[in-house]
Amino acid sequence: MSAVDRRPVRRLRPDPGAEAIPADVWPATVPAVAQLLREGLELPAGATVLVGENGSGKSTLVEVVAAAVGLNAEGGSVNARYSTRPSEPGSLGLIVERGPGAPRWAYLLRDETLHGLYSYLEETRSDGNPSEATFHELSHGEAFLTLFHDRATRPGLYLLDEPDAALSFTATLSLVASLTELVARGAQVVVATHSPVLAALPGAHLLEVGPWGLREATWDGLELTANWAQFLRSPQSFLRHLT
Repeated sequence: MSAVDRRPVRRLRPDPGAEAIPADVWPATVPAVAQLLREGLELPAGATVLVGENGSGKSTLVEVVAAAVGLNAEGGSVNARYSTRPSEPGSLGLIVERGPGAPRWAYLLRDETLHGLYSYLEETRSDGNPSEATFHELSHGEAFLTLFHDRATRPGLYLLDEPDAALSFTATLSLVASLTELVARGAQVVVATHSPVLAALPGAHLLEVGPWGLREATWDGLELTANWAQFLRSPQSFLRHLT
């Protein structure tokens, strides 16, 4: 008997009955989003890592997935209710296909909106969890890891947008270890990153995002990996062009 597919999200697919977004209107002007609207997106079990330049659309993809599964656009769970300045694309009318009996727990962490999420959690914290009052008293990286470890305790869908912005090299390795353990417990993870360390997450499905849209990639075939490797071998090969 084959194993039951309990992925929190199997696939995002276009709704044939939804009004199409004009091709010249954002975010359909982003090649990766245009591809998503045409073809949908399969999310495999385990981890998916999105890698690409600034403006390539990887964060927008994370925001679309978050909206499609009902998460608060600025971070948190489906129960989070706060907003500062809405700028996200929404679900774009995509339909979410789930595995039978799949866990519905999901959580979104976006680096650019963590300050607002910390404030929301502090204002709404329960007396039984006073540690949530300390987020703003911690460093950026410490607060992120504290929140991640507090919320990432069970199978479900976890969306992380550029978590490496908060983390040192050592802390990024710690996050890789935690994500590996989380996936082993049955969670599904989507990470958008500029970090070759996070892109090396064991067993992750890598998608390179760019003018071509979305394409599968290997770690050693990523432009990100090649650029970092060359820079670390010879910083002057890059810096001489800047000075």
